[in-house]
Amino acid sequence: MPEVIFPGPDGRLEGRYHPQRDNDAPIAIILHPHPQFGGTMNNKVVYNLHYAFYNMGFTVLRFNFRGVGRSQGEYDQGIGELSDAASALDYLQSMNNNSKHCWVAGFSFGAWIGMQLLMRRPEITGFVSVSPPANMYDFSFLAPCPSSGLIINGAADRVAPPADTTALVSKLHEQKGITITHEEVEGAGHFFEDPHMDPMINTVSDYVKRRLTESTR
Repeated sequence: MPEVIFPGPDGRLEGRYHPQRDNDAPIAIILHPHPQFGGTMNNKVVYNLHYAFYNMGFTVLRFNFRGVGRSQGEYDQGIGELSDAASALDYLQSMNNNSKHCWVAGFSFGAWIGMQLLMRRPEITGFVSVSPPANMYDFSFLAPCPSSGLIINGAADRVAPPADTTALVSKLHEQKGITITHEEVEGAGHFFEDPHMDPMINTVSDYVKRRLTESTR
């Protein structure tokens, strides 16, 4: 899988790009957890999501937010990181302008950034939010949420308590025209430590495969 360096709003960004042979393959970007708490694109959840999407036929890009790894710049409270994600999507689209589906998947802090990107980019047709930190960040910008997606969390998550995730999901359920699917992995913590990683990834894969066969947003 080639290492790539692409232009971001605050300097170069480092990523891993995994293209499919089909030039109209769907595309996905994967967003990593909080840069100030050790989050990188090589986080286990991010890595596993990357390969799950690739194995479903997606051309996939994951990357380091500014100030992480070889990405230039410094942490910017989520504002700059959202711009980084938009640049990553631009880069991915520039090389795959025939793709019919565009997905964003994020883990923890990356889930928060992914949902904001969703609001800005109408071409995103689906999303996966893993362990969204609804207790730490305001998700009220999702009004209305523009496309259907999957929110998945661990029932034993102590970082982002399940009650906050459930409250977020019930708010989103009130919106018409989209379907928010919510799955909770029994016994799993925030990081889906073994043996919970495989069930989480299988749930994500089942959801995305089903969505790809449907024509609705």
